[in-house]
Amino acid sequence: MTTEKRRAPAGAAVLRDDITTAIRRAVMQELAQTGYGRFSVEAVARRAGVSKTAIYRRWRSKLELVLDMVSAVAGKRLPLLDTGSLQGDVQLLLMVASGALGHPLASQIIPDLLAEAARNPQIAETLQRALRDYQVRIGEMVIGQAVDRGELPAGTDPSAAIDLIIGPIYWRLAISRSPLDTTELTNMANAIVAALRITCAGLVESQAPRMPAQ
Repeated sequence: MTTEKRRAPAGAAVLRDDITTAIRRAVMQELAQTGYGRFSVEAVARRAGVSKTAIYRRWRSKLELVLDMVSAVAGKRLPLLDTGSLQGDVQLLLMVASGALGHPLASQIIPDLLAEAARNPQIAETLQRALRDYQVRIGEMVIGQAVDRGELPAGTDPSAAIDLIIGPIYWRLAISRSPLDTTELTNMANAIVAALRITCAGLVESQAPRMPAQ
């Protein structure tokens, strides 16, 4: 009986990682420069130095290409946010968010995709899911640690808390587009932590069962 040597797939069956990476990088650059409305697979192929066929082997359309990029960015591993205190964790999170939102590509892409989401349900759904997943992961890390340390009460809503943390810096950098220096980041972290302690304690107290009046 003869045995056949199994040959490695070739041609269309092989999707080289370096080409996929080059395409994804080109997608980010093209979105930042032209926006989703004028974004095209042809332009991405030129920028990445690949054929359109190489792109269509991986994604079926420009929408699928962009949605995959959004999911990939949102799914990136988060940095370890455990400084030993809620104050330190919030300040570190603000620094990470500031770096991400202040990046030249992100500062162009994020507002454009949010505007496009108002017209495209698929983009809206993907963005909402990505943001929801990110919020859950951050909440489990930062708020969960604060509850374990006794800095925030048990029953603190991580989702609401993360809204309070990320909201101000997103407004400052993505909406008003005003830069933040180190002192302002520290002051913002101080104000957020103070608000968290007061607000979360009040919410947990209001949700606690009350004894009937005697």
